Amino acid sequence: MSAEPVNGHSPSCDACDSASCPAKGQRPDENDQQYQQRQALARRLCRIRHKVMVLSGKGGVGKSTVAVNLAMALAGAGKRVGLLDVDIHGPSVPRMLGLEGTPIQVCDGTIQPLEVGGVRVISIGLMLPERDAAVIWRGPMKMNVIRQFLADVEWGDLDYLIIDSPPGTGDEPLSVCQLVEGADGAVIVTTPQAVAVADVRRSVNFCRQLGLPVLGVVENMSGFACPHCGEVTPVFGSGGGERMARDMGVPLIGRVPIDPKVVEACDAGTPFVQRDADGPTAKAFAEVVRPLLALAAVASPAAVAAPGSDTLKETSTMRIAIPLAEGKLALHFGHCQEFAFLDVNPKTGAVQGTETAVPPAHAPGVLPQWLSQKGAEVIIAGGMGSRAQGLFAEQGIQVVIGAPAKTPEELAADYVSGTLEVGDNVCDH
Repeated sequence: MSAEPVNGHSPSCDACDSASCPAKGQRPDENDQQYQQRQALARRLCRIRHKVMVLSGKGGVGKSTVAVNLAMALAGAGKRVGLLDVDIHGPSVPRMLGLEGTPIQVCDGTIQPLEVGGVRVISIGLMLPERDAAVIWRGPMKMNVIRQFLADVEWGDLDYLIIDSPPGTGDEPLSVCQLVEGADGAVIVTTPQAVAVADVRRSVNFCRQLGLPVLGVVENMSGFACPHCGEVTPVFGSGGGERMARDMGVPLIGRVPIDPKVVEACDAGTPFVQRDADGPTAKAFAEVVRPLLALAAVASPAAVAAPGSDTLKETSTMRIAIPLAEGKLALHFGHCQEFAFLDVNPKTGAVQGTETAVPPAHAPGVLPQWLSQKGAEVIIAGGMGSRAQGLFAEQGIQVVIGAPAKTPEELAADYVSGTLEVGDNVCDH
């Protein structure tokens, strides 16, 4: 790993030139030990450019499979990647990567991650005395070990840290959100059936309550592709993830079919995207990883102070773009009169600034680039063609479709509070 500065920071905190760095000074409400812990954490995290959580509202949806293959796909794209498994009670990452039984080394008090396929990996499963050992810990112990995984592991300089969390909205994902200030967002995994989708809605609300952007939803096990004839059978139903994403105002970034080769790869400890890189399932993962790759090209989603921190940073805003016609939402995106840009505090919902601008002449590919240059992170629209949605995904911009014809202020408030009701896409072409 190089010593190249990341996020404007240098590996040495003494050389850091960022006045807002959380390691700069001791807070009035913390003792020396607490300050040293926070400084060690900030020193480590400032060398990691993008931090992405992988969440699910329900177990058994293939969340760890998605996390492992996302990390490997990013590494395959030439990125420096770490994979942190914070599933304390059911760690499965070591098995999926063929790392079971491999010892962890500690040098001068620093934990050395294992490396496979260009990805640096840490999991509690690598530290258990035996594979079937049960971890019986309460919340504070989990918080401490997750802090140690973040602060005491020699991650080095990374482009991405993928954090695989256990199902639900309990101690582990909450601890990560509290410790990792300014995380780029979450990828949420579901399956098509209604019982899984209902739980994923809670995960979306969890992210919104903590100010964590939702980068997108992955519908895993989205139909079974017959290995003989290629026919796809929706064994778990179809479209549940897409409908949920539309209802909740978050993007659906991919559908991954059931593939027996994925099961074989996981059991064999071989990342699927490397084992069958040209297959349809690997191509589906390639689509899922595109919004993560787009983070490197545009400003990351607004960084929000973690619960328990002093105050929100002044720059912690989300820029929402809304196409207008006569002061309200224009139902046909590409033919609006102007755009409203609202800078919104994602934690309180307060509008901290507004701007209107006339878009350039409508032509394919023009608006995504223009809106990205204007700093838009979320677009609320009445309708939008599928090609345009793909172009915005490439720019790392979330798109909400099917919104009602309300004022920009009403739409922004509904979106931040999670109460935005959306309908059909009025111009899907």
